Amino acid sequence: MGANSEPPVAWRYCGNQLKLWRERSGVSREQLADESSYDVETVKSMEQGRRRPSLKVLTAAETLCDARGMLLAATAYLKPERFPSHAKEFVAVEEAAIALLSYASLLIPGLLQTPAYARALISDHCPPLGDDTVNERVAARIERQAKLSRNPPALFGFVIYEAALHAKVGGPEVMKGQLRHLLEVGKRRNVSVQILPVGRGVVPALSGPFVLLETPEHQHYAYVEGQSSGVLHADAERLSILTQRHGMIRMQALGVEESAQFIGTLAEAL
Repeated sequence: MGANSEPPVAWRYCGNQLKLWRERSGVSREQLADESSYDVETVKSMEQGRRRPSLKVLTAAETLCDARGMLLAATAYLKPERFPSHAKEFVAVEEAAIALLSYASLLIPGLLQTPAYARALISDHCPPLGDDTVNERVAARIERQAKLSRNPPALFGFVIYEAALHAKVGGPEVMKGQLRHLLEVGKRRNVSVQILPVGRGVVPALSGPFVLLETPEHQHYAYVEGQSSGVLHADAERLSILTQRHGMIRMQALGVEESAQFIGTLAEAL
């Protein structure tokens, strides 16, 4: 959750049910804390919906309150969010898109990430994410990549700034595997991968990453993401600006074959 966001409704509802079942059964918060191996304040936070009620506390409450499956049924609604809230609208448009043009300045785009690279990135989130959330988000990111091989195929064009190839995300072995993966994905007939070397197109390249998308209805969108926010644009003026910038960046980038040679050289050096 972001610092200013409210806890999810599912957390609050489940926490309230946990409290109601506990009080109805005459079970004290201290008893539930002891049974679930949590401190009292943690259980209180869960009951108030400020923390996600865990499977461990629900299992303990299920037994103490003789809830007959009523409390454990909540686990289906308490799974960690697969995507940050600010990215959900973009992911929905991406799923439907027939064409996607991406410019990435510091990181490999999610659609091109290996599981090891994605896990290294998501595991290093600040503030730290729970293990369940990390696992869910890694799985969701990799599942998105099925779009690259669907039939009929969508068109993908990726331009990656050289700096992203030098960021040692997960260490040298993870990066070597990631660079080799770029080469493999770039062989697909519906995918192009281009590298923008450092020193070319500096001003538009350093303005940050963005994605241009076209839907089957020929609606056009642009997605711009920051550290903790993301905006899906549909207004003509913003789309025009970003389309022009992408054109400039792509013209400055190496061609597909040159880019493959560039990536291969870096991979061999690791």
